[in-house]
Amino acid sequence: MNPPLTRRDAAIGLAAGAAMIIHGNGVHGAEVVSAHEPRRVVSLNPCLDAILVQLADRAQIAALSHYSRDRDSSSIADLARTFPFTYESAEEVVALLPDLVLTGRHSSPATRAALKRLGVRAELFDVPSTVEASLAQVVHMAAVIDRPARGAELVARIRAAIAAAAPPPGARALTALVYQSNGFASAKGTLVDEMMREAGFINAATRYGLKATGNVPLERLIADPPDVLLAGQPKPGVPTWADRVLTHPALRAISGRMHRAVFPQRLMYCGGPVLIETAQMLAKARSEALELRS
Repeated sequence: MNPPLTRRDAAIGLAAGAAMIIHGNGVHGAEVVSAHEPRRVVSLNPCLDAILVQLADRAQIAALSHYSRDRDSSSIADLARTFPFTYESAEEVVALLPDLVLTGRHSSPATRAALKRLGVRAELFDVPSTVEASLAQVVHMAAVIDRPARGAELVARIRAAIAAAAPPPGARALTALVYQSNGFASAKGTLVDEMMREAGFINAATRYGLKATGNVPLERLIADPPDVLLAGQPKPGVPTWADRVLTHPALRAISGRMHRAVFPQRLMYCGGPVLIETAQMLAKARSEALELRS
């Protein structure tokens, strides 16, 4: 077993790696890396991972975050499992000799501080709460990895998917609630809330007392069901305590008053290309609900 990488080892490794990249020894053959085109990109955030795999050349990606390998919460789990990954420690990241690290507000502060001390170039991304902020994030990443045309193309695809999910003018709006494990729901001021509105839904979270993302008691939901329940899917096997709310018999008892549609948990967390599937799932849920009412 190799000994653990110390901070001194990391700094030496970074310097050596930079020298190899600049002089074309080993890592990139005889090519010289331009200042505008990072050749070894490490992402420490699953939402950034989902954008990066759409924009970068495969050879540019040195590692993704380990979170993206989780099929329950990641929209790219199968693809992510074909890439190297890290657990977000500075030692792991620096050992990969990156020339660009993508970090989010929830990335480890200790790792971000260590990368700064070691002089590793890092780009910090916020958590977008609107569609436009999410699209701006795509454009920003495309610029820092020197793939602006791919960024523009991805933005166009996301806009097209959202437009395709929109109901026709004058169509009736349906009330809906995103309902995940433990009764977790998405309220106003979130990316999911905006996507619901774009697809012709009125978010019912506020009528259950939610002012921010939180939990809706099953009793409140049963007493006053929305038109559509955008429900998560419990994991296979014996339901966990958190998943029991999704399989409760009381939900079946009101099935005649409320259409239940599948809305996977993996669509709750990220924007970017994930919004394409989100728009499609919301449009499908609305179409099914209207069909049952006709």
